[in-house]
Amino acid sequence: MLSSKEPLNPNIYADINELRRLQYLAKGFSFLPQQPVNSLLSGKNSSKLRGRGLNFEELRHYRPGDDIRAMDWKTTRRTGKPHIKVYTEERERNVYLVVDQRSTMFFGSTNKMKSVIAAELAALIAWKVVDSGDRIGGIIYGDEQIQLVPAKRGRQHVIQVLTEIVSQNRKLKTGKTSINPSESLNKALIKTSHICANNSLVIFIGDGHGWNEQSSQLVKNISQHNEMIACHVFDPLEQALPKMSQMVISDGEMQIQFSSQDKNIHAKYQTSIEKLMSQYEEMARKYRIPLIPITTMVPVEQQLRKALGQVGK
Repeated sequence: MLSSKEPLNPNIYADINELRRLQYLAKGFSFLPQQPVNSLLSGKNSSKLRGRGLNFEELRHYRPGDDIRAMDWKTTRRTGKPHIKVYTEERERNVYLVVDQRSTMFFGSTNKMKSVIAAELAALIAWKVVDSGDRIGGIIYGDEQIQLVPAKRGRQHVIQVLTEIVSQNRKLKTGKTSINPSESLNKALIKTSHICANNSLVIFIGDGHGWNEQSSQLVKNISQHNEMIACHVFDPLEQALPKMSQMVISDGEMQIQFSSQDKNIHAKYQTSIEKLMSQYEEMARKYRIPLIPITTMVPVEQQLRKALGQVGK
């Protein structure tokens, strides 16, 4: 854990002041049901957002022009007069950010750490959500700990969510962890399934390391009762090894040197990356979950606007 006296590089560790300033860039995108035609969240490309849900308001007599799909046939048969059920849209819904701050996120090749990008992405979404009138909450998880921030309204509550993200982020450091990535990931998904019982929007922000069949099953259970969006945070170096005759990689305690030009090494690395991505993409396709790729190399707000079809706004 970092000492509070150490100077912090905002590209390496998330800074609460930087996350607060992102509220002024949280525009040009939306998580409401009405999406631009080019948006990854539009019905053309994926499942439409369900919106805030409906509340039953009253049962009344049918009037000319009413939608017959709202007819209450049981009451109509019992009374002999046509009745309809009237619903109103909920004014707000719960939006939960599930934010990955594990050691696998503490990586970045040239610009920012994945963990910082995840924090910035969460901040942009949180500011936009409260501006839309919805409640925002957070499930922030590291290698060993999961922190829950219940969903509430208001800009001051966004600060609480972001403060918890920064707190988890500051615990990151180089070195090994004894926790299996699959274990920490699935514990976070189990927590999410318990918290998000019905009609929430769940936005998963992470790198997907440790994804397995249990993860997919947990996501299936969550998506049956909630709307889900997955944001895959990655660094270009993870997608393809640079070709170097002598490459040194360290975990902070030990290091190895090898040639990334070795065809066998290169092939094994690409196979492992493709396996991870294929699991992610298969899960998203199977359960109709929009999958938004987020790289560490481009400002997050630009990527959100492009993914949600509002470039230039």
